[in-house]
Parts: sequence; structure tokens; C-alpha cells
Amino acid sequence: MKKKILALGLAAIVGSAQILTVSAAKQDELKNKQAQQAQTSAQLEDAKSTINSLENKKNAITSEISELDAELVVTMAAVEGLKEEISDKQAEIEDTQEKLAQAQEEEEEQYQLMKKRIQFLYESGGENGWVTLLLEGKDISSLLNQAEYTQKLYEYDRECLEEYMATVQQVSDYSEQLAEEKADLEASEAEQEAQQQELERMLSEKKAVSADYDAQLSEMQEKAQAYRELINQQNAQIQQLQEEIAAEEAAKAAEEARKAEEAAKAAEEARKAEEARKAAEANSSNSSSSSNKGNSGSNSSNGSGSTSGGSSSTGSATGTAIANYACQFVGNPYVWGGTSLTNGADCSGFIMSVYAHFGYSLPHSSSAMRSCGRGVSYSEAQPGDIICYDGHVAIYIGGGSIVHASNAKDGIKISPNAAYRTILAVRRIV
Repeated sequence: MKKKILALGLAAIVGSAQILTVSAAKQDELKNKQAQQAQTSAQLEDAKSTINSLENKKNAITSEISELDAELVVTMAAVEGLKEEISDKQAEIEDTQEKLAQAQEEEEEQYQLMKKRIQFLYESGGENGWVTLLLEGKDISSLLNQAEYTQKLYEYDRECLEEYMATVQQVSDYSEQLAEEKADLEASEAEQEAQQQELERMLSEKKAVSADYDAQLSEMQEKAQAYRELINQQNAQIQQLQEEIAAEEAAKAAEEARKAEEAAKAAEEARKAEEARKAAEANSSNSSSSSNKGNSGSNSSNGSGSTSGGSSSTGSATGTAIANYACQFVGNPYVWGGTSLTNGADCSGFIMSVYAHFGYSLPHSSSAMRSCGRGVSYSEAQPGDIICYDGHVAIYIGGGSIVHASNAKDGIKISPNAAYRTILAVRRIV
């Protein structure tokens, strides 16, 4: 009987050990899954951080692209405006050249008529003519009349010739002035076209970077989505493992309860059998009753135990000083894109370098200078103010004059008429 009780106890212990072994394996698998899920979550957070960084960079470069687009529109408008001005100036030049040719023809015609009249007068009143008149007996009165007539014709011819020569000179001077103004416009056009090309190049680069950001964002968003899906799978696996472990623990508890119940029943049966045996022995020997009862009590006490297993789960200056300083460089060359006051500068580079001498930082762009400082009217212009045209800028020096890097032909020069072109803005920096 005691061997039977011992066998039942061993069976319960073996069953509990098997359940514990299975549960421990599940626990290890659960820990691995939770570690993997934590790693995937960290990767997802890194992906989110990268996405935020890329979005910020994309927003920044989008803003730069918008600014470049706006500046490009202004530059393109300036180029178109300059083309129209050049076309108008060319029409003026052609009209002036026609007038010059007409004046020269009239001058030539007048010269030929004058030659004929001189020939006539000479033939009529020259030495031989006068001798003939005297020999023919003409009186002094007719001789004087002829001399007076000759003098008047001479004076008339001289006045006409001088008038036509003055007209030709005036038209010729105006033609040169128009050619010079056209050269200024063409230099401004070249500068604006170059600026347009530079802006288009920068836009192309920015858009390429923006497209690269889009590609990176798309890739990172795909990774983030893959991480989310993987986390969902891992969560499902973890939940399944937790349910399996809970089921195993419940099964283990039920098995332990069953084993305990069987052990209790076996112990109770053994106790009853032992009591019956002792009663029989008591009947046969009164002398051993007390001892048997003591042994029975001791055996009962020893058989009442049970075994179970469990588990746990800038600077300052005056406008006049700036204007005077700028005039020091008159005669130096014009170089597109240049900023050297001595070796060559373009219109905006010239002004930028002049103001830099006094501690002011200005952009190297004629269109951007329209937003510098504060605006004043042309009637309020003072020495040192910046005069802004379409695709060109100059420094006002007073008296209606400007100093500017004009074109490759004239270089840095002083022009007496600041309003020789349409003035778009006057900006005061100091």
C-alpha cells in the first residue's frame, strides 16, 4: 500500500516537471518575441525621426524653390522689358539714321546748287565778266547792283550750308547717343539673361534635391509601414504565446489539482485500511492496542503529507561720401559678374563693392537691390541713393547725374541724365 502511494506521488511530480518544461520553453520564446518587437519598435521610431527630418528638409527646399521661382519671374520680366526697350531704341536709331541720310542728301544737293550759283556768278561777275561789262559801257549803278546781288546770294548760300551742317551734326550726335543708350540696354539684358540662366540652374539643382528627398521619403515611409506590419505580426505572435502559456498554466494547475485529489483519496483509503488492520489487531491483543494506536497515529501523521509543484509566471556713412567714393573709379572697366572696383565690375557688383567699403552688405543682383533700404521718390533723391532700372542699377550723385558700371564699351562712367531710362525705384541705404 505504501508503494502505491509513493508511485502516485512520483507520477504527479513527473507530470508537473513536464508541464514546467513546456511552460519554460514558451516563456523563453515569449521573451525572444518581446525583444524582437522592442527592436522593431526602435527601428520604427528611427524611421519616423528620419521621415520628420526629410520632411523638414523638403519644406525648406520647397520654400527656397518658391523664392527662386519668384526671383526668376522678376528676372524674366526684366529681360522681356529690356528686349522691348532695345527694340524701341533700335527703331529710334534707324529713324535717326534715315533722317541723317536725308540731311546729308539735302546738304549735298544744296552744295551742288551753291557750286552752280558760284559758277554762274563767277562767269557773270568774275574778272572777265567785269571787264566785259565795262567795255560794253554799263554804268556804275548796274555794276553795283550786280555786286550787291552777288553778295546776297553768297550770304544766303553760306547760311544754308551752315544750317544743314548743324542739322547733320545734331542728327549725328543724337544717333551716337542712341547707340550708347542701346549699348547700356544690351549690357543690362546680357546681365539679366545670365542671372536668369543662373537662377534656372539653381532651380534645377534644388528640384533635383527635392526629388531625391521625395524618393528618400517614399523609401522610409515604405520601411515604416513594413515595421508597423511586422510589429502587428509580432504582437499577434506574442498574444498567441501568452494565451498558450496561460492555457498551459491552467492545464498544469488542473493536473496538479487532479493529482492532489488522487493522492488524497489514496491516502484516505490507506488510512482506513490501516485503521481496520489496527482494529483487528486490537481485538486479538489488548496488550498491543496502545502501541498499535500510537503507531497508527504516527502512520496517520506520516501519510497525511502531500507533494505539489507550481510555477509563476553693419556700419555708418553719408550718402555724399558714398557718391564721392564711387566717382573715384570712373574709367575702370565693366566686367559682367565682377565685383572689383579697379579690375572690373558689373552694375550691381560695382554698387555692392562701393557700399561694402562703408560696411554695408548688399546683394549682387540688380533686381534684389530694389528691396534694399527704404524707398523714396525720384524727386527726393539724394547723393548715395540707388537708382533702379529694369536690369540695371546706378548711384545717384546729385544734379540729375548718376555714376554706374554702364557697359563693356564705356566701363564705369558718369551719365548726366539719371532719367534716361524708366526708373523703377529709388532706394536709400544710409
